[in-house]
Amino acid sequence: MQAAHTVFLVRPTRFTFNPETAHSNHFQQPLAGLDQEVIQARAFTEFDGVVARLRAAGVRVLVFEDTPEPHTPDAVFPNNWVTFHPDGRVLLYPMCAPNRRLERRPDILEALGRQFHIREVIDVSGQEHDNRFLEGTGSIIFDHLHRIAYAGLSVRTEARLFREVAARLGYEPVAFRAYDAAGQEIYHTNVMMCLGARFAVICLESIRDEAGRAAVEASLTRTGHEIVDITLAQVARFAGNMLTLQPAEGPELLAMSQSAYDALRPEQRAALSRHAQLLPLSIPTIETIGGGSARCMMAEVFLPPRR
Repeated sequence: MQAAHTVFLVRPTRFTFNPETAHSNHFQQPLAGLDQEVIQARAFTEFDGVVARLRAAGVRVLVFEDTPEPHTPDAVFPNNWVTFHPDGRVLLYPMCAPNRRLERRPDILEALGRQFHIREVIDVSGQEHDNRFLEGTGSIIFDHLHRIAYAGLSVRTEARLFREVAARLGYEPVAFRAYDAAGQEIYHTNVMMCLGARFAVICLESIRDEAGRAAVEASLTRTGHEIVDITLAQVARFAGNMLTLQPAEGPELLAMSQSAYDALRPEQRAALSRHAQLLPLSIPTIETIGGGSARCMMAEVFLPPRR
């Protein structure tokens, strides 16, 4: 199964620009002229709107409240610290920014464990003390159907650790390097790549190495994915940051920000609509200040449910 029926989100209690992540996340932009109270109110409104839209579309959404202390400005992006797998395994990841490491919450795992079967927790987060980082489904794009894992290497995604985790989970690793229009490493794979069961949104021009680009394209073609190639300009508007979801009834959804949707050309929307119903979400404050978008807000729960 490529699309999850259930996701969990964290409602951001103290959402702010995070200076600890800005050196590697060039998508982050402060909003000048707005005080923190206004920013927080907008973040709450956008977050609650996302939850309402997802639930109205038939997706099971679990919401956890962020805690006022310790201050975790990026708590709204929980997909970076944990993944949940269909065989009951949970994996905890090492985070680059020290204040993002505080996002890992045992209480969330305990709450999910009351609804789903967790048979093993694999904790590789200690690797961060050796400056080895791998940030969940920010770093890794999983092709669950074909057991392939894709990763754009960066300061937040170490090659050897990626291969080790892929092997432990039983996935074939495909690594490459991707760069933005200014020649800077793209900090997370999931801002330039998204996988559905039968399609792949990817910015091929960001993979400057010809051999690496050819290897990724060949892998996607071999697994039967229709490639929707986006530009670096579209990446800058988060057109690569999308997630397929399976509602209780009806066709799959493809969740994305309104900015991402607006950036797509008509033929790209048409191609994606052959595979899923497009679901744009309005999150301009969250994605501008946080430097992450709709996909980053959702942690998929593939765990088997308790009966």
